Amino acid sequence: MIQYLQILLNARRDDERGASAVEYGLLVALIAIILTVGVGAFGTQLNGFFNELGTTIQGW
Repeated sequence: MIQYLQILLNARRDDERGASAVEYGLLVALIAIILTVGVGAFGTQLNGFFNELGTTIQGW
């Protein structure tokens, strides 16, 4: 009976590791989506800002 309980407890630990991997995968996907949307929304403005900054520095 004790061996059966140990098997069940060990199986439960493995399930938690799998859940952690899935959670990390979802976090990485969410971060990638946020970055993609952010660059798409502000990319043109950032490009203009850095071009203007480069021109200003070049004039020094």
